[in-house]
Amino acid sequence: MHDRHLIHSLLAQLQAALQQAQLWQSSPPSAEALASRQPFACDTLRFEQWVQFLYLPRLQQLMEAGQALPTKVAVAPMAEESWRGRSGLDGVVDLLAQLDRALSQPEGASGD
Repeated sequence: MHDRHLIHSLLAQLQAALQQAQLWQSSPPSAEALASRQPFACDTLRFEQWVQFLYLPRLQQLMEAGQALPTKVAVAPMAEESWRGRSGLDGVVDLLAQLDRALSQPEGASGD
């Protein structure tokens, strides 16, 4: 089973890292932008907006409801691609990679 405590901690750390990197915005994009059907809402949102307004809230909703979390997650490579050439974001990418690993861990595996 997923280590929900670890995932909860990583979500909080990721929010703090996005804020520190000045990638967190105070007001949400339009409802139309958030309704995109493209992967990562790449046609309407910047990657950091997708993380803030779609990815993190969805994971938090699933956790609060006790529902199954996604598996086989690979968000960090998209972050690397989206933020290529931008400095100071390695910590954010690292947290996304840690979250990817925590979510992708097979059911029943220990979190060592």
